[in-house]
Amino acid sequence: MDCKATVNIGDYSRGGKTRGDNKASDHDMGCKEKYIPCGIVDEDNGQLHIIFGSSYKTSDFIVDNLIHWWKTITPEERQDTELIQIKIDNGSESSGIRTQFLKRMVEFVDHIHRPIQLLYYPPYHSKYNPIERCWGILEQHWNGTKLVDVEVMLSWASSMTWKGLHPILTLSNIVYQKGISLTKEDMKQVESRLQRNPLLPKWDILIQPL
Repeated sequence: MDCKATVNIGDYSRGGKTRGDNKASDHDMGCKEKYIPCGIVDEDNGQLHIIFGSSYKTSDFIVDNLIHWWKTITPEERQDTELIQIKIDNGSESSGIRTQFLKRMVEFVDHIHRPIQLLYYPPYHSKYNPIERCWGILEQHWNGTKLVDVEVMLSWASSMTWKGLHPILTLSNIVYQKGISLTKEDMKQVESRLQRNPLLPKWDILIQPL
């Protein structure tokens, strides 16, 4: 799971090249419409899920995407799931010390009644996260395309393939608040639910449902 760099919507050349005989801006002149792709790839079946958010990349945005992913999988897949392992980089919105993210993850675990293990990549190693390969394919796929509106963006994203499958796309217009954090007292309750690996306390966290 990971978020990709923000996608600017408009007459942009995307690296100085465009498809066909087109003219485009070679730098950002004050883009007003932007989308943040957040992806989840299932390593078992290769299915890629992408949610394009129109607000901010926050802890709530990331966990809401997990909730949406869980709703999209079949009842049989849910029943067969005994443990969810999430490979994620140590970004500021989803790190092993981000209070709002950990609070929402505990709530998510209790909601689905399945344990979740958060496995973080160390600094400068997020390129080994499988989702990064998906982002690379997407970037190559729409490279040179002027993403002039959201429909074009979604059309190009839906036509890419990963492991022979087209991604499942969702557009989110929820407005998220930035900078939400817990008090030390509230965080004590959350921390009591976290089983941190004693050797890697910030990089390997298991959350068991109540």
